[in-house]
Amino acid sequence: MPATVAVGTAGHIDHGKTTLLRVLTGIDADRLPDEQRRGMTIDVGYAHLDLDDGTAIDFVDVPGHDALIGNMLVGAGEIDAAMLVVAADDGPRAQTLEHLALLDALGIAEGIAVVTKADVAGAARAAEVTDAVTALLRGTSLEGSPVLVAAATTAEGIAAVAAALANLRDRVVARWATAAASPPAPLRLAIDRAFAVKGRGAVVTGTLRGGSLRRDAALHLEPGGIPVRVRGLQVHHAAVEAAEGGRTAVNLVGVELEALPRGAILTSGPGIEVTDRLLVELLPPMAGRRPAAGPRAGWPPRDGERLRLHAGTAQVDALVGRRGRESVELPAGQVTALLRLSAPIATFPGDRAVLRRPSPGEVMAGVRVLEPHPASGLSRRRATPARIGALVAAVAGPGPGTLEDARLALRGAMPAAASGRLDLAPDIREALAAEAAALVADHHRARPLEAGLPVATLRTGLRRALRRQVQVRRDDAAAADAAIDGLLDVLVAAGRLARDGDRFRDPAQAAGPSPELAAAMDRVELALDVAAPPGLAEAAAAAGCPPDGIRLLEASGRIVRIEADLAWAAPAFHRMTATALGLARRGTLTPAALRDATGTSRRVVMPLLEDLNRRGLLARTPTGHVPGPRAPRPEVPAP
Repeated sequence: MPATVAVGTAGHIDHGKTTLLRVLTGIDADRLPDEQRRGMTIDVGYAHLDLDDGTAIDFVDVPGHDALIGNMLVGAGEIDAAMLVVAADDGPRAQTLEHLALLDALGIAEGIAVVTKADVAGAARAAEVTDAVTALLRGTSLEGSPVLVAAATTAEGIAAVAAALANLRDRVVARWATAAASPPAPLRLAIDRAFAVKGRGAVVTGTLRGGSLRRDAALHLEPGGIPVRVRGLQVHHAAVEAAEGGRTAVNLVGVELEALPRGAILTSGPGIEVTDRLLVELLPPMAGRRPAAGPRAGWPPRDGERLRLHAGTAQVDALVGRRGRESVELPAGQVTALLRLSAPIATFPGDRAVLRRPSPGEVMAGVRVLEPHPASGLSRRRATPARIGALVAAVAGPGPGTLEDARLALRGAMPAAASGRLDLAPDIREALAAEAAALVADHHRARPLEAGLPVATLRTGLRRALRRQVQVRRDDAAAADAAIDGLLDVLVAAGRLARDGDRFRDPAQAAGPSPELAAAMDRVELALDVAAPPGLAEAAAAAGCPPDGIRLLEASGRIVRIEADLAWAAPAFHRMTATALGLARRGTLTPAALRDATGTSRRVVMPLLEDLNRRGLLARTPTGHVPGPRAPRPEVPAP
């Protein structure tokens, strides 16, 4: 069964929207007592129409008064199609035009128009208004929509309106099918109402979009990231195990009613992002309704202009930024801009919204979200017209590049929750690969006899190179290190670098020292494999081993240097250490006792004891040395 389609009403106050819905559905969408007493819709109302095939259409009934446009946009932000209502006796009026402009700005492309009160105005007047409405729809997103005539009080034309609504439902479902290849929208329910039910807790309502929702599902509330659980679901006042879309009531566990404002979003999984800065595409208002030129008006909105952003069921103030790199003029007349919001909202790339000037009320632009987290700092240099144009194309629908590729190309680096690392744009990866090769080559030129560049040194160099190209937040430092390690693994697998233990080298570079150097190093190691070794400089000179060979011996752990000119081969050092620890365990160890036990002299014994003290293997006392805090425990002999 397809997801339920949500149809929003639109039209001037007292043109019969709520009455038409009552006749169609048998439901009075004026749910508030004040609305019923005054006979006008004040807040958003809801109804549904059951169709013969077992499916239903949800209706979002919005107020038509000019002072309640904000409430109208709460409903319009979460609909799939529109039903424009115009009274035959009155014809198109101010809110007819403004509602149509809002629907056009939101990109609502499917709908019908109904000319009501035909019994009051007469057939001639109804035909005249029908022609006027048809002309009014031209140049808008609803151009070509059917225009029907009806009279709610006499039921004239109601059957035709119901049939047109069923056809409208089919058109929307078909559009969903063709849009399946577009960037998928995340699962979300934008809250339009929240209330408490005694014994059950908090309940919210909204239009479920982007997937299905089951009882006991785990969700999170954004902004805020509050984890919640679905205790129960209702669709059209009936409890269900799963909701497939459309108007849904959700009973929540884990959150208080005060934390559920209109405008917040329930979601699960990735996709919804919380931000107070947006890179957006601004679309011109519908033909014939563009703001007039002037110091406080004009298209496109001015840099620094303060407007009202209506996104989903949220409303926040927005400061328009059109002076930086993010401002690009696009071929079809739209422009891009950076919006700085007065409060964070939850949104996603491709989300539609409206920019409006509250007073005097006027639609300034349709909005399509391009990037919820525009680059900052150094990364802003990547905001070129070509990259922004590619992102606009990717958000608009299927194309040669994916949305994530276009976002990554613009930002340079993006956190990837699945891998725990930063995803890097191809040009950034290639620049880091070139930097890695250069660092390895520079190290080899400076120290040609070493086995390669230590991995810690290479990581540090690549971190600096990454921060020279993109802005890396402190919270993303660990993810950046993971990305660098992943890149090094790729370079090794591709044969662009070679790795020997904890060192990297050019694959063309020999993996170790030359045979001559290796032989000299072996001679030094042999000379130092005694209890009382000669001076390191003396041993190196006698073996013909250059300083690079000594550094390699030390870096590889083959010799242990404790002073500038005192070193042992690793086996001899371990023997001396074991002797000292054994003596210290049997009694307080003195330099003379170690000298006598090893047949050496104070020249080697005193530095060795100092080194073992620094390592914590021994500890000095007034009477001598005893085992230190890091001394290994002696082996207990088996019984």
